[in-house]
Amino acid sequence: MLILTACPLFPKCKTQTQRRRFAIQAADNKFPSFLPKEMEQIKDPFARKLATRIERLPINVNFSENSIMSSCVKPLVQSKQNPVVLLHGFDSSCLEWRYTFPLLEEAGLETWAVDILGWGFSNLERLGSCDVESKREHFYQLWKSYIKRPMTLVGPSLGAAVAVDFAVNHPEAVENLVLIDASVYAEGTGNLAKLPKAAAYAGVSLLKSFPLRLYTIFLAFKGVSFSTSLDWTNIGRLHCLYPWWEDATVNFMISGGYNISGQIDQMLPQVL
Repeated sequence: MLILTACPLFPKCKTQTQRRRFAIQAADNKFPSFLPKEMEQIKDPFARKLATRIERLPINVNFSENSIMSSCVKPLVQSKQNPVVLLHGFDSSCLEWRYTFPLLEEAGLETWAVDILGWGFSNLERLGSCDVESKREHFYQLWKSYIKRPMTLVGPSLGAAVAVDFAVNHPEAVENLVLIDASVYAEGTGNLAKLPKAAAYAGVSLLKSFPLRLYTIFLAFKGVSFSTSLDWTNIGRLHCLYPWWEDATVNFMISGGYNISGQIDQMLPQVL
């Protein structure tokens, strides 16, 4: 297993013409009916294009009597190389990869973008648990049912903790591990796990708020127009519009979250 802190897998776009072609292709495609209706208001052509490819696949897990209709973007073709599987960061979705995904496909890589249980565009109406064990089990069953080959697993931010936890528990499923701006030394959700439920729901409601998310866009990106910042904010909170989002996020928060520093130590001999 190979663990990297920078990612050479993401090729530069070959030509500006290809980027323009991708943007033009986004214009007339239909969005899946399960996406929030606010998707129609999104202007970013890369988000619009990738959104047309989001599917829900049935995943059977041992902590739910019903299959979970789980959202992801599947590869268009298979390659001889093992697939690249993209996870997203905390409280995000596969649309996080809207600019990178087409470049990986142009480079000939078989690429998946998977929504982590509790976030993204999966149907969680009947789901009761979104703790670390449930997220791991869900992703493993998705891999076992559909991907079926050792993968290069990519995790940014909290997605890096998800990736490390998964790789330690299911090493047969992971060939390479790519960590980007990894958030792997935090001790779970800390004192947030001790909050009364009412306070937890109040905090999650703030997390969903448009002003807070717009402010984080301003902090993260310099030289971006105000209209683009507004659009990116709307993209980043689309998944929060589902009625089950608050329950899933609070469940993860009070469960304690990811505390994987001990698992990092197990993997140190394999770090490049």
